[in-house]
Amino acid sequence: MSTSTTASVSTHILDTSVGRPAPGVAVLLSARTGRGGDWRTLGGSATDADGRCKDLPALPEGTTHVRLDFAVERYFEESAKKQADAQQDAPANRDSGAGVFFPEVAVTFAVVPGEHYHVPLLLNPFGYSVYRGS
Repeated sequence: MSTSTTASVSTHILDTSVGRPAPGVAVLLSARTGRGGDWRTLGGSATDADGRCKDLPALPEGTTHVRLDFAVERYFEESAKKQADAQQDAPANRDSGAGVFFPEVAVTFAVVPGEHYHVPLLLNPFGYSVYRGS
């Protein structure tokens, strides 16, 4: 929760390739003070069944920049395995190659005290987009 001296951050992930939330994705939260400041890892979470991280750490006073690191490779590997198991002999699921094009997604953004920042990640195996949500 943000206060007048801090900002707060939340996120969720939607796998647009299947039109569903992406559960079980590890998310790491880092912050810095000023453009030239060193990144400080504050902690992390994992997305729940609704694709949401509801327990990201609070931002320290003075935070000006935030980075969310999404570890999506394992999620896509698990998704591909489930799909292959469901369609064992489908040609598209056999010998499909490298698999994950973006194994990690890092999103960096500026914050101001007193504001809440909801940053959704729209994800598919070959692309992603982010935006400031509400």
